[in-house]
Amino acid sequence: MTSPPGQKGTTAMSDRSTITSDFYDLEALLDDDDRALLHRVRTFMDEQVEPIINEYWTRAEFPRQLIPAMAELGIAGVSIQGYGCRGRSPLLDGMIAMELSKGDPSISTFMGVHGGLAMGSIYLCGSDEQKERWLPAMARMELIGAFGLTEPEHGSDVARGLQTTCRRDGDSWVLDGEKKWIGNASFADLIIIWARDVETERVLGFVVEQGTPGFTAVDLQDKIALRVVQNAHITLDGVRVPEENRLQEAHSFRATADVLRMTRAGVAWSAVGCSRGAYEHALRYAMERKQFGQPIVEFQLVQDLLVRMLGNITASAAMCARLSQLQGAGTMTDEQASLAKAFCTMRMRETVGWARELMGGNGILLENHVGRYVADAEAIYSYEGTREVNTLIVGRGVTGASAIV
Repeated sequence: MTSPPGQKGTTAMSDRSTITSDFYDLEALLDDDDRALLHRVRTFMDEQVEPIINEYWTRAEFPRQLIPAMAELGIAGVSIQGYGCRGRSPLLDGMIAMELSKGDPSISTFMGVHGGLAMGSIYLCGSDEQKERWLPAMARMELIGAFGLTEPEHGSDVARGLQTTCRRDGDSWVLDGEKKWIGNASFADLIIIWARDVETERVLGFVVEQGTPGFTAVDLQDKIALRVVQNAHITLDGVRVPEENRLQEAHSFRATADVLRMTRAGVAWSAVGCSRGAYEHALRYAMERKQFGQPIVEFQLVQDLLVRMLGNITASAAMCARLSQLQGAGTMTDEQASLAKAFCTMRMRETVGWARELMGGNGILLENHVGRYVADAEAIYSYEGTREVNTLIVGRGVTGASAIV
């Protein structure tokens, strides 16, 4: 780890390679091979994403030309065992999500949807044949995935209110309904759709292939956060899906909970990454910006803001590291994952706000990057379980009383 701020002086610390937000050296928990992969991800984000991302954020477009380079990293479904995946630890998986988000939260969200929610659904809920059919190509990112659960009228209450339906018709299923906020859906090759069986009321999962008649996905417009992510409104109008595309091990809504439990830790890590990105840009800015004849990093109030940010980041990252260890041991609970998601996203909101405050008016200019993190934090704060829902999950765990309506 590079020395903490203050030990090398501001001149040395202004170099990108020496600025760090890993104050407690959590990277040391990884072995050499995993740490090398993490550094390759960092280099990719620094050299290929950062120079172009503001332009794509402004245009609300995804830089799909970067997918082949992302594929070469070999990080899609990095914690999945077999099927062309690396089978590495949840700790590495989380740190990669953090590193992606540090460079740009939208890129991290894209990978979280593809490698986490979509690949995770197939891995946890698919048959061996389905895993062999889809996961290797998804690991190579030759096929891109999406995950369709949330609906226009049902988000937090989707477990009880799921309106998308499926009905058996011979050797196929017919899907009808709508989904909203579905990342990657307008260009993904495979879209996981969760629907309620009209006959049994069970929630089942299906892999819908792009281009299937009756399936349409239209990107949502005018978002103020994660603008690079292509979130689509899906319409399913008599979409016919063969039985072989029904996820064979998904028999109830509990299957979606299993997938979300696996990925919720990644969202907490992504929140840490968003905080780290804002902090590192703010620190670099403070070292270069001069007011009253001296670099503002030498002012007491600026150092106070930096330390507040670093405290939030360090506490959140340490919580996530322990959560990933529990996940790797197979002992992580829903309540533990929910606490991390709620806590880290709250601290993220504070941190990106302080980074913007440190920059003054310049903080709202995209050229200084921090404004993008401030906006994107709002989406991370709410998706995959709002703060309120996650706190109620934790509350139920510590009190034994459910306050969820």
